[in-house]
Amino acid sequence: MFIETETTPNPQSLKFLPGKPVMTSGTREFASPEASEASPLAQAIFDTGEVTNVFFGSDFVSVTAAPGADWGTLKPQVVSILLDHFVSEAPLFVGGTAGDISVPPEEEDMAVEDDPANADIVAQIHELLETRVRPAVAGDGGDIRYRGFKDGVVYLTMQGACAGCPSSTATLKHGIEGLLKHYVPEVVEVRAA
Repeated sequence: MFIETETTPNPQSLKFLPGKPVMTSGTREFASPEASEASPLAQAIFDTGEVTNVFFGSDFVSVTAAPGADWGTLKPQVVSILLDHFVSEAPLFVGGTAGDISVPPEEEDMAVEDDPANADIVAQIHELLETRVRPAVAGDGGDIRYRGFKDGVVYLTMQGACAGCPSSTATLKHGIEGLLKHYVPEVVEVRAA
């Protein structure tokens, strides 16, 4: 088995591609060692002591190194952990499934409440995020979460390698905002939530 490694726009993060599916649906972010207790793989990566974020995508794992960490020594450790996990076909989550892990739906974690009168606009925003934005962001080792729409403002959260990336503000303001404003005239701004 071979684990490919790709750089991301975030200099603190690397994207690891095991050549196998990681998550069969959705994504999962672990922003602390405590949160990683749900996944033996994420916990093992955090146990290196030099990691601040682990993110599972459909076919990749992105890892964010702590400030001052040296990827020269950390990268082989992470590759070894990933190889051990995928070769042994160990479960990704405790108990073998993610079924018993409580992940709040996006609607419960909203920055602002969506107005039912804007249902068509919100549906258009979701469609564009799913078809145009999410694949591009996943290519950089991250994901994006919709957090609400109010008064022309779309609230989004970047995850994974994109969360702490120096270019994430530019991605939100120039890339995603431009796209949404072009296709959905009711959108006047995109803000990080």
